[in-house]
Amino acid sequence: MHSKLARFTERCVELSQKAVGSGSTEPLSKGKDGYADWVIVAIHGLREYLDHSYRRLLDVLREMPAIVAKLGLSPDELPDFTTVCARKQDLKMPVWRMLLQLSAELFDTGEVQAIDSTSIAHRSSSHNYAKRVKGTFESVKATILVDCSTRAILDVHCSMNLPHDTQIAWQVLKRNLSNVETIVADKGFDWDELRQMLRNEGIRPVIKHREFYSLDAAHNARIDDETYHQRSIAESMFFALRKRFGSTLKARTWFGQFRELVLKAAVRNIEQSLRA
Repeated sequence: MHSKLARFTERCVELSQKAVGSGSTEPLSKGKDGYADWVIVAIHGLREYLDHSYRRLLDVLREMPAIVAKLGLSPDELPDFTTVCARKQDLKMPVWRMLLQLSAELFDTGEVQAIDSTSIAHRSSSHNYAKRVKGTFESVKATILVDCSTRAILDVHCSMNLPHDTQIAWQVLKRNLSNVETIVADKGFDWDELRQMLRNEGIRPVIKHREFYSLDAAHNARIDDETYHQRSIAESMFFALRKRFGSTLKARTWFGQFRELVLKAAVRNIEQSLRA
């Protein structure tokens, strides 16, 4: 029986090929083309899975010919760690989002989905470095959409501007209208217009009202508690991501942090699919 690492690599390679839309591309070509995009995506998936630095990851892979073979390469053909790092910047966000979407499709989703937001800190750097690169950001606001029955992460939204939850929610949900049937969220997503937009799409909103008036309390009393309390699954998913990958993001640029967070979610989905 294949090891879990081998099975993860196989699945990561399969999804990476689909994500870049070039499943038949040779892993390595002579000339300026070099390594195929799917090879770079798969190596980054392995990096998150093994939790190694770029340099250590490539050193470890050179001692794993069976794993490297699943990338269509031999240990001598592995890219330099600087190449892996630099090529990540060339791959646009749609590639990483597609990888996340494909990883979510590994699950048979249920009828209830939960959405929640939190802030994720950036790894601290020296004052001199932050000044040199003009880096003033300290955290990323992350919003995730989770399927409550399988705990698969369906989507991730990242922002540096800290917009209100209600504005983020529609951006996330309109990308996933075909995957959402009932959406549960806490009072931070209380917005009548959001509820109406969801109903117009045939989606049932289970979102508690902030209680400014007695009518708000009446609306809350009608909510099915068993369904509503499934919103805690989205909260627990942030805890699971922090426990698995650490509580801070390592990328030094805001767009790098966005890609890092989406990749972590995809890797966790792939891991969970191997346990199913």
